[in-house]
Parts: sequence; C-alpha cells; structure tokens
Amino acid sequence: MDEASLRADMIEGLEHQLGEPLGASVLTALQRVPRETFVDDSPYANAASDEAGTRVLAPATAVRLIAALDAAEGDDVLLVGAGVGYSAAMIAEIAGARHVHAVDIDREAVSLARSNLSEAGYDAVLVDRRDGANGLPEYAPYDRILLEAAVVEPPRALREQLDDGGRIVYPRGTTVQTVVAIEPDAAGEAGPDDDAPAGFRTVETAGPARLRPMLADGEQRDVERNRTRREDAERAAYGRLARHGWEQEWIDWDDRH
Repeated sequence: MDEASLRADMIEGLEHQLGEPLGASVLTALQRVPRETFVDDSPYANAASDEAGTRVLAPATAVRLIAALDAAEGDDVLLVGAGVGYSAAMIAEIAGARHVHAVDIDREAVSLARSNLSEAGYDAVLVDRRDGANGLPEYAPYDRILLEAAVVEPPRALREQLDDGGRIVYPRGTTVQTVVAIEPDAAGEAGPDDDAPAGFRTVETAGPARLRPMLADGEQRDVERNRTRREDAERAAYGRLARHGWEQEWIDWDDRH
C-alpha cells in the first residue's frame, strides 16, 4: 500500500479514535505532511499512547495538541519541545513555516528536527537549542505557544512571551495529564477550581496525554549528572576560577582577594 493510502487510513482511524471529525486546518496538515520522513518505524500506525523515552508522539496526541492550539495562517507560534519535527511541520502547514519557532534543550533533538524538517521541505521553520523554560524572547510575542512536555503550569517566561490575545496549550499534570488550552484572563473569569496560573483561565480541555516532563538544563541526555565529576571537568577546563562546590566558596573568596 502506498504512503497516501496509509495516510488516509491513519486519518480515518484518528477520527474514530477521537470520536469526532478533524478540523479543516488539522485535516489538511495531516494530509500534506509526510509523516514517514519524521518517523521510521510504522509511521502511520495509530498508537494508543506515547511510548516512554521516545520523541515521537502518538498521532492522536499530536492532533489533540495542535487542534487545541487553534492556530491560524500568519500566527507566530513557539513550540517547546522540537521532538522529531513532525508537530512543527504540522503547524507550519497551518500558520506558515516562517511563523514557526521550535526550541529543545536536547542538542540531538534539535539536529534531528532540523534534518527532518529540511528533508520534508520546511526549511523555513526555526529550530534552536534552548532551555524551553526560558522560551525564545528574541521573537516574542507569540500568538500561540505549544508545550510538548508535561508541566503543572507553564513557566513564567513563556507566559510573559504570549501576546495579549494569545493561547498556550500544554499537558497539565505529572503522571496523570490532560491537554489544556489557557488564555489571558483580563476580565477575571477564571473559576475557583481553575488550575490555570494566575492571570489566565482554562478555555479548553482536549483529552488525556502521557508526555515526558519538561527537562531542566542538565537533565538532558549526554550531560554528566554526577556533581563531583562534573565539577572536576569544569575545573580542568576553566582553571582555578571555575565554580566549586558551596563548601569551598570561603576558600575561593580568600584566594581571590
């Protein structure tokens, strides 16, 4: 069976799995983006959930997130968590590639997303290695911000980079997550049970998710987690002015003055 037929079968299965027809913009993006460029193993299989330890989202999860984002042509979008680049390509089909900015704390993920996006014809999407918690202030404000990582609430920097009429979509929670969309709450309409951060209100929930939590710098792969070995490497690289452990700060202070 050719790729177009497999893609059509995936879309039909998604509509059945989600229990509702797909929106026009999301449907068009699904039809146009060659998922096989981004996913090597069974790209059009409708996995029931996201596999732990992988950058590839189940198709249903990707659709829930992007549909909740509700982006339109010309919207400036920040994607936190570049993954394999598939979501960025989907959003590029909706908003326009030059309006999509993706960041990831993992250098390997950034390289992979760039390569996949280029091969699929979305070179204009910007992918940068950044700590997602800090966003990408150079291109702010954004009309839409999508987090492909689980958080209890979006980091303050991301909320501050959102345009006044914008929307943030993220998987809310830790082990148990729900895809939610929040918007600024200028009128104070958020109810007492709303788990949105202060100044925001939840405007949509879009079903369950199981994504990895947002990483802090130092938690990505190939970064030394052992504090002693890490600091020894820093001292070797930077000499006596390298940062030491807290227990030796008073010695450093005496030596430097």
